[in-house]
Amino acid sequence: MNCKSFIASIYLENGKAVKGFSDRTVLSNDPVELAATYGENDVDGILIFDLSYNDATHEEAIGIIKRIAERVQIPVYGAGNIKRMEDVKKLLYAGCKKAVLNFGKPEGMEILEEVSLKFGKDKIAASIASADNITINRQALEQYADELVLIDEHALKNCLGASGLPIITLLPEISLDKMLTILEKENVSAVSGNIVNENTKEIHAIKQICKEKGIKVHTFEAVMDFSEFKLDNNGLLPVVVQDYKTNQVLMVAYMNEEAYLKTLKTGKMTYYSRSRKELWVKGLTSGHFQYVKGLSVDCDNDTLLAQVAQVGAACHTGNYSCFYRDLIPCEENEKNPLEVFENVMSVISDRKIHPKEGSYTNYLFDKGIDKILKKLGEEATEIVIASKNPNPDEIKYEISDFLYHMMVLMVEKGVTWEEITNELANR
Repeated sequence: MNCKSFIASIYLENGKAVKGFSDRTVLSNDPVELAATYGENDVDGILIFDLSYNDATHEEAIGIIKRIAERVQIPVYGAGNIKRMEDVKKLLYAGCKKAVLNFGKPEGMEILEEVSLKFGKDKIAASIASADNITINRQALEQYADELVLIDEHALKNCLGASGLPIITLLPEISLDKMLTILEKENVSAVSGNIVNENTKEIHAIKQICKEKGIKVHTFEAVMDFSEFKLDNNGLLPVVVQDYKTNQVLMVAYMNEEAYLKTLKTGKMTYYSRSRKELWVKGLTSGHFQYVKGLSVDCDNDTLLAQVAQVGAACHTGNYSCFYRDLIPCEENEKNPLEVFENVMSVISDRKIHPKEGSYTNYLFDKGIDKILKKLGEEATEIVIASKNPNPDEIKYEISDFLYHMMVLMVEKGVTWEEITNELANR
């Protein structure tokens, strides 16, 4: 069994977060902010139940789930009101790590095989309320689902031996000893529910207790002690901070031992301010947190490289990177594929906002969506034709034309490259 997880749960109803299935008291009017609060603590994921009652509120819930997935830097599980393959698709496209089918309803069982084959077994979990849900459907579950979500803690004992699948179990407020006993069970992969929601600020301490008892949990573990680093004359360690997706350098800061240990403890980049003589958590006042994705040390042990997921801008000026002013501009053509796409997309977006006479891009925007789609279809056909030609250069030309027209469509529909690359990464 891999590391055990602590997963917060959110119950969505009418655009708000309520307390649970049976208690619909409003817990928060802003589920996204509630999720962010969970994400800022040491929980390992968020399980979201959509309690909507019609298509309109279901679509609203999908939108909220999408905003939550964009906001937090931990896995999101989407559950509730999954009746068709399209519902699974929307949840996964919204950024969920897994879609959780309800095996208490016929439609959950009916679409299991279809969605598993379509999106991959690792993207599918099944919620159950009793051991009978497992034993009756054990073969299908083990073939097409990756995990089980047990919504009735009283059934846990009987469920443990019913299948080899890992189980996320929702728990009420129980004693620490009882929770640890449950986590020690081989099949239990995570605990969720009120036991996590009500103790989010204590999860880090609970994880330390788990480690002491030999229960593997998700924590940041550095292979070097701070005493092994070579510090500057002020006893500080320089840190170069880099976007983990694009490798763009964002900023440079410093750590003392306390900042280093707090970074490892919380998973959020924490530095030492040389001017204020105090620790500072990046984003604590602005909301522009930096979540640790990786830490490396250079060959001399005197500089750290931090790869982070940056929320918002890294620079206090509002620029994404502190290194936004060129002293000697690089004259080489940009080769980073993502930046090439972003630069071309930026030009196309600017044309839409600031039309330029004689611009082919503006011609397409003026003609509208049907013209854009017609050109996109024509360019796709040109790729097919070019592929039959032995000269590979023609394929490159036609694919480039297709990508340009595709980016015009993306701008027209408000889709960004970041959304596309995130979706590909999720798959």
